[in-house]
Amino acid sequence: MRKNVYYSKIADIYDRTRWLTEPIAEEVADFILTLVKATPETTFLEPGIGTGLNVLPLVKRGYSVTGIDVSQEMLNQFRQKLPKIPQNLKLIHGDASQLPFADSSFDVVLTVHMLHSVANLRMFLDEIDRVLKPKGFYLNAQWITPPARLKFEQHFRTILSKYQEPQPSQQSRKVINEINIEEYLRNQGYQCNYLIAKEWTVSNQVQELLNFYRLRAYGLCWLVPDEAFHLALKEFEVFCHDHYGSLDAELSSQARFEIWAYTAS
Repeated sequence: MRKNVYYSKIADIYDRTRWLTEPIAEEVADFILTLVKATPETTFLEPGIGTGLNVLPLVKRGYSVTGIDVSQEMLNQFRQKLPKIPQNLKLIHGDASQLPFADSSFDVVLTVHMLHSVANLRMFLDEIDRVLKPKGFYLNAQWITPPARLKFEQHFRTILSKYQEPQPSQQSRKVINEINIEEYLRNQGYQCNYLIAKEWTVSNQVQELLNFYRLRAYGLCWLVPDEAFHLALKEFEVFCHDHYGSLDAELSSQARFEIWAYTAS
């Protein structure tokens, strides 16, 4: 997995700059528990667990949850959400693309918007297959960016691109990860279902989103050096005044939590 250093830099602001809130996460947890027909003995693994947004409801309900993440700072944020680390939660600081677990260790493996950061996707999927119990579930999920926020980001990317240096070719990396996940897992004997666990409305003022960028809360904010970033942000603020009419303008649209559920044979 690429060591995305910016996660460590933004760990303390990660949750409030994303659009999955704890109440929504509770509803998603209900959906997942029903989907996998969970019992009190069901065990969960989340590689790339981060601040625990996705699995905190499972931990609080007493399910056995193991998480691994490359960022110690993100894991620390998760720990701060709990009075103490309960016996049913195990957190590991390490590379989430290399799973240090025995064969057939977990009933459910959950990945949420993290496969893009895995250097060798085929090898990682084989690892998931290895640590899953027979009849287990691999849930590959993502929170889909609300369209209004995505459009806002695209405007900034356009401006930011003028300040970027040419990047070296990523062709070798793309070749390693250029596989059809569903086809690959079907060939491994998995059944696949696409599901929407939750849809909800996300609203933000333009000024609030600009402030998130000032905090450099997203990966795209680290594509250029500090001086170039601040110049791009200044230009973007002028654009927002002109395009949205006011920095108090509110952007609202639908987000959703998608799951590709793969059932092991």
